[in-house]
Amino acid sequence: MKQINLISNLILAIALIVLYVLFFNKDTKTSGSAVLPQSDSGKVEVKLPIAYINLDSLLLDYDYSKDLNEQLLRKRENSQASYNQKARQFEQEAAEFQRKYENNAFLTQQRLQSEQQRLVQKQQELQDLDERLSQELSVEMQKMNEQLRDTIYSYLKVYNKDQKYHLIFSNTMSDNIMISSDMYNITREIVEALNARYAARGSK
Repeated sequence: MKQINLISNLILAIALIVLYVLFFNKDTKTSGSAVLPQSDSGKVEVKLPIAYINLDSLLLDYDYSKDLNEQLLRKRENSQASYNQKARQFEQEAAEFQRKYENNAFLTQQRLQSEQQRLVQKQQELQDLDERLSQELSVEMQKMNEQLRDTIYSYLKVYNKDQKYHLIFSNTMSDNIMISSDMYNITREIVEALNARYAARGSK
């Protein structure tokens, strides 16, 4: 009796394994994986339902990313020009103060201290301006990065609406993926689609 149960369990286990293999193969086919030709070693290679995007290349070639970078660069240049103008003005006033001090041009000690205090306050205002402009640039950069990320993510949802890929990785300077086959790299395809989409929006 025990031997019959053992044989029955063995047959059941084999049947479950066969069903699992059949189901797995069916699921793989419907998920967009493809069986590739045999390699030189005679092994059959299977393309998995995964892909990756080289984020560095995408950001360099995506027109929207280029435009955002140009906007940020112009804002940085304007901020730097504004700061430089005030810094030069302060340097001139500080040099004038030093000249007057060396030539005893201040009529009273009170006048000397008043002018010195004014320059100290102006120097502090200049430092505050530098910090404020840097903070504004940092906020603007974060805002632009969020906009860029949202456009990429929203497109990828449309691109993969048929569940062709189970996973799409983001690769930055080979940080996430050290070695990979080019057949999993969809960067160029995504960049071209994003640029076409961005161009279409700009023409409206």
